[in-house]
Amino acid sequence: MTEEEKKTDAAVKKNYEPPKGSITTHQLSAGGQNISYKAHAEWIVLHKKDKPLSDMFHVAYMAKNKGENRPITFVLNGGPGAASAYLHLGALGPKKVLFNDDGTAPKPPVKLIDNKDTWLSFSDLVFIDPIGTGFSRMLDEEEINKGKDKENKQKIDDKEYFKLNRDLESLGEFIQRFLSKHGRWESPVYIAGESYGGFRVACLAKRLQQGHGVGLNGVIVISPALEFILLNPSDYDIQGWADEFPSLALAAMWHGKSKIFKKGTPIDEVLKSAEDFAHNEMVRMLSMGNIMNGDEKAIIIKKMADYLGISEEKLKKAEGRIPFWKFSRMLLKDENKVIGYYDSSVQGVDPYPDRESFEGPDPTLFGNERIFAAGINAHIRKNLGIETDRDYHLLNMEVNQSWKFEEAHAFLRQVGATDELRYGMALNPHMKVFITHGYHDLVTPYYSSKRLVAQMRLDPELSKNITMKNYCGGHMFYSWKESREQFKKDIFKFIEESR
Repeated sequence: MTEEEKKTDAAVKKNYEPPKGSITTHQLSAGGQNISYKAHAEWIVLHKKDKPLSDMFHVAYMAKNKGENRPITFVLNGGPGAASAYLHLGALGPKKVLFNDDGTAPKPPVKLIDNKDTWLSFSDLVFIDPIGTGFSRMLDEEEINKGKDKENKQKIDDKEYFKLNRDLESLGEFIQRFLSKHGRWESPVYIAGESYGGFRVACLAKRLQQGHGVGLNGVIVISPALEFILLNPSDYDIQGWADEFPSLALAAMWHGKSKIFKKGTPIDEVLKSAEDFAHNEMVRMLSMGNIMNGDEKAIIIKKMADYLGISEEKLKKAEGRIPFWKFSRMLLKDENKVIGYYDSSVQGVDPYPDRESFEGPDPTLFGNERIFAAGINAHIRKNLGIETDRDYHLLNMEVNQSWKFEEAHAFLRQVGATDELRYGMALNPHMKVFITHGYHDLVTPYYSSKRLVAQMRLDPELSKNITMKNYCGGHMFYSWKESREQFKKDIFKFIEESR
């Protein structure tokens, strides 16, 4: 590169400014405290080879006059393609969208209220929207190539961040830059992520500490998908089907369809029985296939049907393998209703009950989209004073459908985060881990994490660093009033003991 080109390139870097953010001051009463805090709704520029490539939007809440050593928690949702609005306005932030106490959605319009269960009472909070979500964007080619001649213009890949490792790199870069910008390198640092965000923070437990120099006091893993193979098991898998079974059995009891448990049976009783069955008789049947004696298989299938409240004949035909999305329609089919994928306690109407395949909306994910989309736009644009023409991408399906694992040999093991979490725990034996699920979540069932932790072969001293706690509710169990309140209490204790 010539001296002239270097000057041009330096000018481009210097002259690029992200969109204008805002800093506002607020008051809140929560956790028995009157909290005065600043809200920073801003963009941080990310680089590639020291050149601007994207700007990542975030909202940071920092309590005033609490000192630099106050805990700080970086928060992510998943998807991939989801912005952080779900945890932001559902549970953790100082404002929340209103749900009914049982987690069901109220009628429009959306209502924003003070959140007395906010974690801001004991930790500063930074809600991160990965590139392609929220207001976070790649710079366009025109911006990147401003001032360059034709020969030196740079071609960009507008899907560069939609890859597993590149996404994690960008989050590590963001956290580094944020800590530097706000002088928070001496603060106790926590990361919290939900769903694919749980996968992200499990990976970052290793990568932040080893690759970015960020020491972690704690990792909070919410409704995670830790091993991808469990999300879509095949006819040749065993474990994913067994992990799902206790959650399906709970849904059948909850809706009065179980032939083993009456409606209203204590949840612990149902789950203990279903876990024992799943990892004894059910696993034996799945692993043996047609080797198993027909009479023994018939007995197990009959018992499965009694647990799940669905047709014995359909279970027999499926060899005991019923996907959650199929079960969600089968359970209440005689009522022309479906149950939620992400919260099986919720019922929805099947708009096309006569059709073979389900073509309606999931009542939990898409049923709640209107609440979070309206809530985050109202909060950021009105309460926090952000003025931008950008659309806020709450759930960007283009990102989701474009997601890739970087080029790798076909024989590499299935993608997962459990090994990276184990590595991070060994790297920093002071780091604590909190893993949690909602019992009614059929997409990322609680028993997968329970089993995986039991198989991590942790040193006895490191095992003490893991807390596992599940709550009533679904994937977003915090939409249930009692679960959100208890979750806040449990995380307060977790942070107090790990800082």
